[in-house]
This record gives sequence, structure tokens and C-alpha cells, in this order.
Amino acid sequence: MVNHSLLALPSSIRQLLPLHRRTLATTADASTSAAASDVSARTPPYPKLLKRLHAVRQLLPNRPLTLAEKILFSHLDNPEESLLEGTSNGADIRGKATLKLKPDRVAMQDASAQMALLQFMSCGLPTTAVPASIHCDHMIVGEKGADVDLPNSITGNKEVYDFLESAAKKYGIEFWPPGAGIIHQAVLENYAAPGLMMLGTDSHTPNAGGLGAIAIGVGGADAVDALVDAPWELKAPKIRGVRLEGKLSGWASPKDVIMYLAGKLTVRGGTGYIIEYHGPGVQSLSCTGMATM
Repeated sequence: MVNHSLLALPSSIRQLLPLHRRTLATTADASTSAAASDVSARTPPYPKLLKRLHAVRQLLPNRPLTLAEKILFSHLDNPEESLLEGTSNGADIRGKATLKLKPDRVAMQDASAQMALLQFMSCGLPTTAVPASIHCDHMIVGEKGADVDLPNSITGNKEVYDFLESAAKKYGIEFWPPGAGIIHQAVLENYAAPGLMMLGTDSHTPNAGGLGAIAIGVGGADAVDALVDAPWELKAPKIRGVRLEGKLSGWASPKDVIMYLAGKLTVRGGTGYIIEYHGPGVQSLSCTGMATM
């Protein structure tokens, strides 16, 4: 539906605004953007991941793996080096091993993407090593409502948006303009998939786990490692299992579950851990509910 209140804005601003409530990723010219319509760029490389997981199982023949570990270990650049060195030959991996990983995708928000792109440009590569996207949502200040805040943001940050859009077009990065949606929701709806590993320069990145992905929030410099195909290092996380029984009822929501859990664990209780939910209670949760948790 066209937002007719936008028609009163100056034409120079109207040209920058999406006329729909939600728009798709694009570059300067969506008709020439192969990335915007290429489904393969949004699909994890499953044959490669399964082959790598098979190699991991040969290294750790007697060690059960949780789903989170299967996804992480299938993205190792060198499984033998990461899993066996300094871990008593694979007996003590969690919290001890240094994993050198090759993520499948990178998502950047507009504030942190600037430095990440400047660092990437200095590498002299013609395109990013993995599919990537830029989402212009963090620099929009919510104050008086979308009809006022969005054009004010576009006017005030025009230089930044122009740079991000031109860099996206040059290096084959999908570009989500201001007004196209919030980064973590756009990632969940368009990029998340079971088995995917991605880095996102946003604190809400992990909610892509609602679709069975391993999504990790990082700084801009960490994102550059993945963009140039350098192994990204992570201390092997510990795994905390949370078994869910029964179903939510009444006014209870997934947010109540995670708020209760956060109250029990505190922030420190989640540091260095992947929290993995299991049990019959998971089956009744929606994708967005699992993303919230």
C-alpha cells in the first residue's frame, strides 16, 4: 500500500524513500542485481558442510555432538588443528579449543558497516568472499513517527547511505535501504536457514537461531575476516541445554521463557555459552517465538 502522506515531502527525499512499508534488498539498480534474486547465495553449502562434518566424526569417533556443535564444527577451516590441539586430543574441547571457522554469510548494520567496508576496501579484492548484506536501520532515530523520522534520517545521513549503497553495488553486497526493515528481522526472514553459520554486526544477530542457524554478533573488524575469507577465531563455546516441557498457555509467551532464564543465569551465565533448547516443548513454538528466545 502506498503511504500517501509521503507525497507531501520534497521530490528529492521521495526518490530516496521506499513507497511500500517493506522493500527487498537492492543495489542502485535492482534490475541488474544478481544477488537480489540468486537463491543459491542464500542457501548454506550443505554438501560441503556434510563432508566436513564427516571428517570431524572421524577425528572424534566416540564423542556425541549437539546440534550447535555439528553446525560449528562443520564450518572449521582445519578440523584437526582446531579440535585436537590443546584439548587432550579432543577430550576437552568446550571452553578450551580455539576454533578457526569459515562462516557462510555476513550481515552488517549501517553504523558498523562503514568501518568494516573501509577495511575491506583496503584489501583490494573485487568482491566479498562470502555473501553479505548491509541494513540501514541503526542510524534512524525514533522520535516523532516514521513519516518524520525516516526522511529526517535520510537527509541527515545521506553521505553515509550513499557510500554504503555505492560500496554494496561495487562489491556485490545486498543493500537494504532505510525503511526496508530491522536487520535481525530481515535476516530471519531472508537469510537464516538450518545449518547456516553467519556473523552479524548487531547484538540481536543470534535470533537467526530460531531457524536452526548459528548466528554470532561481532564487531566490524571480525566481520572483515569473513569478508576476505580469513579464518575467524572463536574460543569453543560451552553448551548449556535447556529442556522445555509442555506448552505455553494463557498469556504466556516465548519472551517470558527467556526473561525467566535470563533471571536465573544472569548475563554472566550466558557468557561463553551456546544455549540449546530441546525437549517436547520446543515443538509447539513458532519460528518467531524461537527467534525471540
